[in-house]
Amino acid sequence: MRSAQLQLRELQRWGLAENVGAYIGFNSVWEKTLGLADHRPSAQDVRRMRTLVTRGLQQGAWGVSAGLDYKPAYFARTDEVISVVSAAAGWRTNFPNHERITPPAFSSRAGIAETIEIASAAGLAPEITHIKAQGHEQGRGPDIVGSMAEATARGHYTPADVYPYLAGLTYLDSLLIPGWAQEGGPEAMRRRFADPTLRERIAQESEAAMNARLTGGPGGVFLPLVNKSLPDFMATDHVGAGEALIRILERAGGQEVPAILRFGADSDLESFLGYHGTAVACDCGATLRKLIHPRYYGSFPRVLARYVRDQKLLTWEQAIQRMTGLPASTTGMVDRGFLQPGMAADLVVLDPNTINDHATFEAPWLAPEGVREVLVGGHLEWNDGSPTGDRGGRALFRSHHMPTRPPSSQSERGLTAAASLEAASSGSSQAGRLLLDLHQRATDRHAVGTARIEAASKRDSVELQSIGELQVFGRWASFTGVARWGAYTGPVTLIIDAEDPLTAKGRAVLTLDAKGRRGSWTLPAEALHISAKTPAE
Repeated sequence: MRSAQLQLRELQRWGLAENVGAYIGFNSVWEKTLGLADHRPSAQDVRRMRTLVTRGLQQGAWGVSAGLDYKPAYFARTDEVISVVSAAAGWRTNFPNHERITPPAFSSRAGIAETIEIASAAGLAPEITHIKAQGHEQGRGPDIVGSMAEATARGHYTPADVYPYLAGLTYLDSLLIPGWAQEGGPEAMRRRFADPTLRERIAQESEAAMNARLTGGPGGVFLPLVNKSLPDFMATDHVGAGEALIRILERAGGQEVPAILRFGADSDLESFLGYHGTAVACDCGATLRKLIHPRYYGSFPRVLARYVRDQKLLTWEQAIQRMTGLPASTTGMVDRGFLQPGMAADLVVLDPNTINDHATFEAPWLAPEGVREVLVGGHLEWNDGSPTGDRGGRALFRSHHMPTRPPSSQSERGLTAAASLEAASSGSSQAGRLLLDLHQRATDRHAVGTARIEAASKRDSVELQSIGELQVFGRWASFTGVARWGAYTGPVTLIIDAEDPLTAKGRAVLTLDAKGRRGSWTLPAEALHISAKTPAE
């Protein structure tokens, strides 16, 4: 099996108009090891899955993601998920999960609580991905936000992400046909349809799922390929909702049937958007297909137009931070998410007066207006309504010195260090001295102070000429800037990490990245002093 790292690098060679990165998919790891059946993993199975998780992180994955509401990962028990994903604990990364909603309660709150439990026990940061309060739990958004804040207060940083729609797009059987009926895969499911006793049970349990999970029960199911709702099929065939659903799947002849499922309430969406730890995100991506969810084209313009300009639920600054710095920090990125010296030039130029979404569930391919330019890595990819054909995208990889963390922007923070350096990698200078004395107030745009590496040779000496955002988290810090490094002058990223579990105790690791050059050194952890204080403190 080819590694994700090789696949991503091959994509980059072909040319990318956007940046791409990868997560370790728990669902894929589980299915690769155990197949589609519902049975318990052996100790050997768990070791194999943990190895796959670790290998992916070593290759640069950004975290361990899951969709426990989808089969066969749905069959994994909570303690089994913890046993597998805890292999990532030393990497200080995140666990985004589509919450598992199970009968008879069909509770979003319980599914979100399980996500927090798994990640907290495994030593990861839980992320409630495309957060929602489904069906009969509509109106409980404030309670869900409160549970996230409580988990963060207990020391388990719990962010979320949301898209601004009250319906999702998935396959018709995935979340409505009971899990036991899907065990073994599509063929096994269709054989159960042919058994009259099982068919009746499946129909009843599917109806229960619709009534509990969806807005309007069966009326919350819309099939975009034929532009009909489930009640249209019920009326034509004179059958109940569960039987209609089964018949649609049978007539599809094994082909997947896309379905739009309506689940939520405006008040809950506003609660999620208003929470400081919720990023605006979309589980979509670049596509040329037309039969998609409107979130592909509309998510970000819709938030800016509806919830910022029109409703003023968020300020412009808050909304943009939820789309940039917050998700970058949650993911673990260090050189993106902020307009700062040395940061990658991934930029959108928009008109705040005209930005608007036009994509609908009936016409989800309609592009927004008000987006003037899009730059990826400094390359102009979109200009006045048209793609340019330029390709500035890159495959992005994570190192174990890029922890998931809350943004530092609201804190007054400082970083000082004065210590001798020892080379930790080939290509790094063998000796040198680090001098750091940086400070940034919450209201400052950039850090100020001194940052340099003094080495015996001029080629190995580093002098920061401009410094960007100082990011701190415990005994970890990072900043970008423009530096002179021997004959090189240009953008650099510096990370100093005294909490890496994979490094010898008592040592901090300093890494310096520039275009085409990388250095790594260690220094005594006691020489590093990092401070952070919020205005309220």
